[in-house]
Amino acid sequence: IQGLTPAGERIVAIARELLVKAQSIKAVAEEQTCPNKGVLRIATTNTQARYMLPDVIEKFKAKYPDVSLHLHQGSPHQIYDALLAGEVDLAITTEAQYLFENAVLLPCYLWNRSVIVKPDHPLAKPRKRNRPLTVQALGKYDLITYTFGFTGRSDLDHAFNRVGILPNIVFTATDADVIKTYVRLGLGVGIMASMAYTPEDTDLVAIDASHLFQPSMTQIAFKRGTFLRNYMYDFIQFFSPHLSREIVEKAEQLRDNSAIARLFEHTKLEEK
Repeated sequence: IQGLTPAGERIVAIARELLVKAQSIKAVAEEQTCPNKGVLRIATTNTQARYMLPDVIEKFKAKYPDVSLHLHQGSPHQIYDALLAGEVDLAITTEAQYLFENAVLLPCYLWNRSVIVKPDHPLAKPRKRNRPLTVQALGKYDLITYTFGFTGRSDLDHAFNRVGILPNIVFTATDADVIKTYVRLGLGVGIMASMAYTPEDTDLVAIDASHLFQPSMTQIAFKRGTFLRNYMYDFIQFFSPHLSREIVEKAEQLRDNSAIARLFEHTKLEEK
């Protein structure tokens, strides 16, 4: 299938800008007539939707019961495309921040990984657990982790590359619950976001691996030129308390995401 010509791409870009402006005009009018009623559309990954958003959404719905909330799950590229096309209002991402140059990208929190094994696995034995986990030790086993492009996978690959080891990744998934399922089946050692290990996972052992990998950053984005409703500012702060309306509005005025990054360079982000 032949792609768009440069002129066609420009037309699509202009059409998207017009759509954002039309949506903003409508949002301004609705903010005046019914400030606590509307729609909030969020694009994110499964891990965020499953493990980070439930408490935020519960708090948000308690304050704004008349706001209809829609969650769209996808890959970083799908999340970006949905935001760019005006299909969602906010995007929550942990990968491919370079895609979001046309958006206001705000840092939310840092997170890292745990190694997940069955209780009878050699890595779970007390003798092993008393020793620091190493990348070399992980390299001896079949690994199950995120599909490339999801949830900090690039940071994981970098850790193995740094010590010259090619990880034996036998299965990848976009969903932490799928990773846990295949660890339970004995197909390998899981590496996933620590936030995805819960008290209900009593049949699995989590081993902290934060010393092996660079922490990843979760960020929230909205398209430049978007009119944010009051409840959207509140949702952003519910998700990340340091992102007050005042600081978000200040970030909106900056010219690019490099300037926004400098705005937050002295902000200590919470670690999950």
